[in-house]
Amino acid sequence: MKKILLLSDTHGFIDNQILKFVKQADEIWHAGDIGNLEVTDTLKKLKPLRAVFGNIDGADARAEFPLDNKFEVEKVSVWITHIGGYPNKYYQRIREEIKLNPPKIFISGHSHILKVQYDKKLNLLHLNPGAAGNHGFHKIRTMLRFELDNGEIKNMEIIELSKRG
Repeated sequence: MKKILLLSDTHGFIDNQILKFVKQADEIWHAGDIGNLEVTDTLKKLKPLRAVFGNIDGADARAEFPLDNKFEVEKVSVWITHIGGYPNKYYQRIREEIKLNPPKIFISGHSHILKVQYDKKLNLLHLNPGAAGNHGFHKIRTMLRFELDNGEIKNMEIIELSKRG
C-alpha cells in the first residue's frame, strides 16, 4: 500500500501546511506549474516525488520533469500531465492516446479547480487537485490524498488548506 499526496499549481509557493501532509505520505505527485524548483527540491528531500512541468514552468523545470509522466504503482496505471482536460473534453494532444490506452488514474492540473470525476467511457478516474499555491483565481488552496493498494484506489480525501494569499 502507498499513501499518495497529489498537488498542483504551487506557482513557487510551499509552506508548513503543505509540508505537514507531505510528511504523512509515501509519495508526492505534482501535476505541474511548479513555479520554482525550490518547491520540488524541498519535496524531494522529504519523500519520493513524481512530477510534470506546467505551462508557466521555465527551462529548469522542463529539463528536470517531463510533459507526461506515465507509471504504475501498486498495480494502478497513472498518467500525469498538466493540461489534460476532463472526461469527454480531453485536451486534443492526448485525446487519441488516452482512448487507445487509458490509465486507471488520469491526473491534470492547470484549471485550479479541484475535481474528482469518473470517466465511464474510458473506465478511469480523473483527478485534478486544484491549486496548492497562492497565485490564481481560486479562493481556497487544495490538494488530494489517497491510497493505492494492489490495484485499488482507496480513502480519497480532499485537503483544504488556508485561503489563497
